[in-house]
Amino acid sequence: MIDVQNQKDIRNMPIDRVGVKNLRYPVTVLDRSNREQHTVASVSMDVNLPHHFRGTHMSRFIEILNETHRELHIDKITKILQRMKKRLEAEQASMEIRFPYFIEKKAPVSGAESLMEYQCLYQGTLADRSDFILGVDVPVTTLCPCSREMSEHGAHNQRSVVRIRVRTCKFVWIEELIEYAEQSASSPLYALLKREDEKAVTEQAYDKPMFVEDMVREVALHLEKDNRITWYAVESENMESIHNHDAYARIENLKSQ
Repeated sequence: MIDVQNQKDIRNMPIDRVGVKNLRYPVTVLDRSNREQHTVASVSMDVNLPHHFRGTHMSRFIEILNETHRELHIDKITKILQRMKKRLEAEQASMEIRFPYFIEKKAPVSGAESLMEYQCLYQGTLADRSDFILGVDVPVTTLCPCSREMSEHGAHNQRSVVRIRVRTCKFVWIEELIEYAEQSASSPLYALLKREDEKAVTEQAYDKPMFVEDMVREVALHLEKDNRITWYAVESENMESIHNHDAYARIENLKSQ
């Protein structure tokens, strides 16, 4: 059969990235407490395309993914990228894996157990050298220091999200990044709270007011102290409860080695 993708293209226009996006795929990831966790990821894979090729072979992305046997551990990403470069005759290959990750949490007073969801990210690129980013989005509670200072009765709080992205020189657990974020917040979130738990987390948040600026600085301090982390970007975003806008802050740093 005629290989249309391999036909010559005379427009002399290379393509930076071409591939497949948002492929839903069952995967197994490493879990600190239970060794492994089964989840469903959204996978995107792409390569660069030289100017003389009309198209790439989309089916080969799926073939390469199927060869992983659903195990997309961090240490396997580079091997997948190497296969993509070789089979698709590319100079650069990239892969992004987004997936929900669940941790069993106990409510602070009642001890009621529930599963808390976090959105996670693996992002890898291979050209002359390899690059890998680990990311996690952590929902938390923040309470406004200004509101607490001014108000005679209580203070406004809101649900917030802390987004952490890191490059590392040694293995880092997803759970560790989640802990850095939750320790820096006014209060963590829980999927299940009894009345006594709700009282406890409300009072905890009141005793620990945090601006978005406070959040990113506190998380950044944890990341600075972790010698396994070579680069990080941390964002904090408040879905404001009394304003018609969100509050936002970001810190990015390439740590000196």
